Amino acid sequence: MKFVCNGMVLSDAAFTVVKACAVKTLTPVLECIKIEAKNDILTLTAYDGEISIEKKINAEVLEEGEICVNGKFFSDFIGKISFAEVVIDSDEKGITIEYGDNETYMQTLPASDFPAIKEKDISEDTYFEIKESSLKELISKVVFCSATDDSRPILKGCLLEAKDGVLTATALDGFRMACSYKEITGGTDIKIVCPARTLTEISRMLDSDDILKVYADKNKLSVAVKDTVITSRLYVGEFVRKENIYPVEFTTVVKVKRSAITESIERAAVMTRGDKNNLVIFDIKNGKITINANSDIGKVEESVFAETEGKELKIAMNGKYLSEAVKALEEETVVISFNTSVSPFTIENEEDKTSQYLVLPVRTSNSAQ
Repeated sequence: MKFVCNGMVLSDAAFTVVKACAVKTLTPVLECIKIEAKNDILTLTAYDGEISIEKKINAEVLEEGEICVNGKFFSDFIGKISFAEVVIDSDEKGITIEYGDNETYMQTLPASDFPAIKEKDISEDTYFEIKESSLKELISKVVFCSATDDSRPILKGCLLEAKDGVLTATALDGFRMACSYKEITGGTDIKIVCPARTLTEISRMLDSDDILKVYADKNKLSVAVKDTVITSRLYVGEFVRKENIYPVEFTTVVKVKRSAITESIERAAVMTRGDKNNLVIFDIKNGKITINANSDIGKVEESVFAETEGKELKIAMNGKYLSEAVKALEEETVVISFNTSVSPFTIENEEDKTSQYLVLPVRTSNSAQ
């Protein structure tokens, strides 16, 4: 294999696909980017067993072939010489990278060791169509609520349901939940659980209002944006339903300025830094929320004016969870609704109800029932 390529274009492609390279694996080829040179096109592919990213770029192919090179080292090195035209030539054991009057040698693995990516196995009959900008916004509204540990693997994914012209996304980690929806432009009914990191990588590719077609079946998802294709396995299992845990009535409802509550919680977070629960306490009464945070560092007590309805309430919570939910909303006024000090509470916009968040309170020794 031998080809000539613009360094900046090659660096961008390597940086795109390296996100799908495995880290700390017993299968070294999964740490690699496979480079295939054919018909003046380079195809770079990475796959970690869950998600694959493939990107095609133009190059002058002098000799067709394919090879696997360590993704992290290759992308880092090419990024350092992106200013130059790059000539890459391979032999049985490695590649020679020429740039200007310099050259570097890097060891490789055979392309035959790289697993086959079978995105073509996905049926073209099951899909949904949505504006790129809508999907990007939908992902941003929910993905941060997905679990990051392996105790319940399915919670590392987001439930996507396409039905009746609407795509609904739900994510939860056992302590909080996000639910948001957007209109779709076409497709079939779909219900899948997609890894949150797959959705994050898809989101990074979206930058227009073009219509995007997302193919999915029971086990796999595939989406193409320009010259990049992401294919991902899906999680199998029963996902928690919003309808089963979302309260339908509330005894205390608070309307508060989004900026005021966010800034107050962030100041309180300074005192709870290092506390795994980021514990803050709300005391809701007399048209205001008194926010308390205590730690070995010190104490914060602030009051935020609010429009309150219903019972007075004192409730402890993870300030980080509340702050992230409020920041994901966009209206000037947000509504926070409660029942008791040990019941889940919700956060949403005052007018636009397309995104809703639920957070479990933190039980304390003096939690009121």
